[in-house]
Amino acid sequence: MTAPSTFGLSSEARNLHWLLSNLVEEVPGILSVAVVSSDGLLLLSSDPGRNAEARQAPGERRGGPRGSAADLATIVSGIGSLTVGAAKLMKFGRVRHTMVAMDEGSLFVMAISDGSLLGVHGSAECDMSVVAYHMALFVGRAGHVLTPELRSELRKSLESESAGSAR
Repeated sequence: MTAPSTFGLSSEARNLHWLLSNLVEEVPGILSVAVVSSDGLLLLSSDPGRNAEARQAPGERRGGPRGSAADLATIVSGIGSLTVGAAKLMKFGRVRHTMVAMDEGSLFVMAISDGSLLGVHGSAECDMSVVAYHMALFVGRAGHVLTPELRSELRKSLESESAGSAR
C-alpha cells in the first residue's frame, strides 16, 4: 500500500487515513478499500496512487477491480444503491452490510453514516468474518467523525492528488 500524503489535512482526516491504512495492513487478504460518499464519490482509498497506474497499464492484472480505487468506488456505490432499493421495497429497514462471495475473491460493503459506505475487496483466501469484524471496528471509529465538512475536505484532497498525478 502506498501511504497517501496527509500533509495539510485536519487531524480528523489524518485519523481516517490512519484507520484505513491500519485496516489494510492488519487484515490478511484485503486487496483494496474505498470509502464512498452517499452520492457515490470516492472520499478515501487504500491506494490512491493506483488510479494513475491503472491509466498507464490497462492490460496488467492488479489487486483491485481493474486496479483503480475509482472502479471500486463505482462498484460499492452501485451495490449500495441496489441494496437500499431492495430494503425499501421489502420494508426491512436500512441496510447495514452486504457481502458478495465470488470464486476468486469477495466484496464487502458496509454503511458508515449518512449514506457513506465502506467497501473492501478481498482475496479468495480472506476470512470473511475477520474482514467484517474489522470493517465494523472501522465504521464504529469513523462514523461519528465523517461530517459533511470532513467529507468535503477528503474529496478536495483526492482531487488535488489526482491533479498532481495527471501532470
